[in-house]
Amino acid sequence: MIKENSGIRKEDIINRRMFIIGAAKIIIFTGIISRLFSLQISDNKKYLTLSDKNRIREWKLPPTRGNIFDYFGNVIAGNLKVYQLHIIPEQVENFNYLLSRLKTLLQLSDKKISNILKLKKRLKPWESIIVSENLSWSEFVKVNNYLYDLVGVKPVMTISRNYPFNDIYTHVLGYVSQPNENDILQNEIIQERFVPGMKVGKLGLEKTLENYLIGTNDIQRYEVNAYGKRINQLEYQKGKQGSKIRLTVDTEVQKLSAKLLDGKAGSISVMDIYTGEVVAMYSSPSYNPNLFLFGISKDEWELIRNNPLKPLINKTLSGIYSPGSTIKPIVALSALENNIISPNFKVRCTGKTELYGQTFHCWKEKGHGVVSLNNAMKQSCDTYFYEIARLLGVDRLKVTAQKFGLGEKVLGEYFENEKKGLFPNTSWKKNNLGKGWVLGETLITGIGQGYVQTTPLQLCIMTAQIANGGYSIKPKIIVNNNPLNFIEAKKSMEEQNFFNSNNQLFKDERNIKLIQEAMFSSTNEIMGTSYGSRIDDPKYQFAGKTGTAQVKRISKRERELDLKLEQIPYKDRDHALYVAYGPYKNPRYALSIIVEHGGSGSKAAAPMAKELFKLIIDRDELREKQPNSEEINI
Repeated sequence: MIKENSGIRKEDIINRRMFIIGAAKIIIFTGIISRLFSLQISDNKKYLTLSDKNRIREWKLPPTRGNIFDYFGNVIAGNLKVYQLHIIPEQVENFNYLLSRLKTLLQLSDKKISNILKLKKRLKPWESIIVSENLSWSEFVKVNNYLYDLVGVKPVMTISRNYPFNDIYTHVLGYVSQPNENDILQNEIIQERFVPGMKVGKLGLEKTLENYLIGTNDIQRYEVNAYGKRINQLEYQKGKQGSKIRLTVDTEVQKLSAKLLDGKAGSISVMDIYTGEVVAMYSSPSYNPNLFLFGISKDEWELIRNNPLKPLINKTLSGIYSPGSTIKPIVALSALENNIISPNFKVRCTGKTELYGQTFHCWKEKGHGVVSLNNAMKQSCDTYFYEIARLLGVDRLKVTAQKFGLGEKVLGEYFENEKKGLFPNTSWKKNNLGKGWVLGETLITGIGQGYVQTTPLQLCIMTAQIANGGYSIKPKIIVNNNPLNFIEAKKSMEEQNFFNSNNQLFKDERNIKLIQEAMFSSTNEIMGTSYGSRIDDPKYQFAGKTGTAQVKRISKRERELDLKLEQIPYKDRDHALYVAYGPYKNPRYALSIIVEHGGSGSKAAAPMAKELFKLIIDRDELREKQPNSEEINI
């Protein structure tokens, strides 16, 4: 009985095992069928896509940057045909042999060979290694003649950035070069379009307008085999060149500015007093941005970096200077506007002013005698401006100065390196230096010395707003739909109610007129500080104000010696400045000039204005006729 029960149990166990095994087989079979269904039907598109990705590869070519033009349509930043040499590692049969052949053909250095090997390790097999970005024509021909022995080498004819006017526009345009890690990480468009050999803006408008200029990639699609080797090209998609940008600058005026400042450190700025268009903006010395396109040599870089005249600094926007006597029109205007003085207010100048035991000297040792506002401006009498500054106070002076553009950025949206400068007042000193303001500081601020710091472009816009009758303007360097000529500009301003209280920088227009007349006297009347640079012809006649800014305090001994400019060490010489506008009867353009360590403004800076105004005014008619084309609103 026991044996029978035992047999039954064994049979039950076997049956259960067979059932479990059978069920398991069914489940596995069902799973396989379901998976096959999924692969063949449900996920068919997905795996076809993955298969295509393995079969088809995409190569991006560097995008073509947009051209930059001057006002008259001259290309000032364009593109030039260049010859390059690429290696595609996946196609190379013997990499060491190839490098040996290229070393012989192109005289490659050991360092260059080492860099190529490092790139090979870092890049994917199908990514190009750029051996040379700028082959000469003879080198390009030589490589093509030996291609049969250079498997994996690809001579490429492409384009690169080019600056046809070399150093004329460097501080306006900046330059392009290979992007670094930060360039790529901080700009999504650069990330998206980056390929080896691509160049991006590093300074100036090339950098700030990068997203407009960059263009889109040419794209090549190839079919590859299981080893990733290209079989044939499937598609070529032409990229779009970057946007065309037209600037307000005039190359001829820019060239003359460079010529006038040749061998000197300084800046020249020219501006339309109604539209705010920057006609010229040159910083000296400059450097050739083409040097950076294919990697500047150590020697070339050291030559630029160690130049004592500091060509790397954009002096127009980043150079900060004491304005010297060029600030006197604003000091006089502020005193008139605040009813501190009348047009007939007079001061006796004896050559110095005593205040609390301190002596404040006038530039004319024996003094100017009794002077009125017009005569004080004409002869740049320091004593007169000491006195009206004392009566006015620095706080009220700062309000006027800021209205006219001092201590404020002018083109900061386009130039990251522009400096704000400084126009001090009592609260500024307390907050920043922890000291109270003293009256003597007001006096020297009144002649543009002390804490006050301005940029050449700020002085230009200050002068422009005096010249246009005291109305605020917004400077611009990119052409837009603003009217082009004087008549249209004034008509448009009237229609837009430009000449209204909201745009008005003065309380009494008579005060502006008095300042304009005083600046005219300074340039066009005997005893005027820039009388020697005048132009009698009404077509070119201009009004201006000289300035001489001390870079170090003059000792009593040095004052007694009365040294000539060439007897003073270069770094101790005064800066020479000049601001002006013209033509006087129908003003249209304002300018500012600074010559670092040039001595007096009347001798070093004002004569340059004479040459500039002749060219600027002669070209005004051409400027008016220029069609408003090839523009982009940024």
